[in-house]
Amino acid sequence: MANNVKKRWAEGKAVVNGWLAIPSGFSAEVMAQCGFDSVTVDLQHGVQDYLSMVACFQAMQAHPVTPMVRVPWNEPGIIGKVLDGGAYGVICPMVNTKKEAEAFVSACKYPPLGTRSNGPIRAAMYGEATSYQQVANGETLCIPMIETRTAVKNLEAILDVEGIAGVYIGPSDLGFSYGLTPKLDREEPEILKIYDKILKECGKRGIFAGIHTGGSAYAARAIGMGFRLVTLANDSGLMAMAAKAAVAETRKGSKGIA
Repeated sequence: MANNVKKRWAEGKAVVNGWLAIPSGFSAEVMAQCGFDSVTVDLQHGVQDYLSMVACFQAMQAHPVTPMVRVPWNEPGIIGKVLDGGAYGVICPMVNTKKEAEAFVSACKYPPLGTRSNGPIRAAMYGEATSYQQVANGETLCIPMIETRTAVKNLEAILDVEGIAGVYIGPSDLGFSYGLTPKLDREEPEILKIYDKILKECGKRGIFAGIHTGGSAYAARAIGMGFRLVTLANDSGLMAMAAKAAVAETRKGSKGIA
């Protein structure tokens, strides 16, 4: 299976990313048919675990979406394990320094580029005619999250680490770090200025910036700003938004009976 994220980036296009908080293969299967380019299983803040991640990957396998994972932390054991399970991209939270970025890349890459242990128990299914180990370093994407004041301070050093394909902004934690209310779709001038800086520095290096958004309107705006990976809320959030809208529309059209 081709890495749609890499392909769309190479074509100069943006990636529309789905996000799975619900530990359900069925939910993943539904999301994989909704037009997303990639779908990310959230092991940090979702209620997923490793086995539910694998079930989600299996459910999505019949559909042309690139499976990715947000790991709980910058720890080599879980990073290697999600890659062995079939992740094509790893989003890693709270990467704040060059040293932490280097450790993240090292955990993602096989020697000589890194220290990832060999054992792609499920990922090897995708090796096709070429062995997985020969293509993994080039195909798997390392995407650290920029979501703290410290990370912004060290931004250029983080971006200069070889092997990073892009960065991913966590707006809630980023705002929190600057003393603001945690939320997704930010409008504060000081935060938008940080976004501009991240986009500019990524552009200089030919790498790509992603961001988590609360929905389609801000996601489209983010693409216009220069972001090349946008996440639309998550599966549970989208379900809640659709359900609330349907209930509200029903009550509105019921002439006060409902």
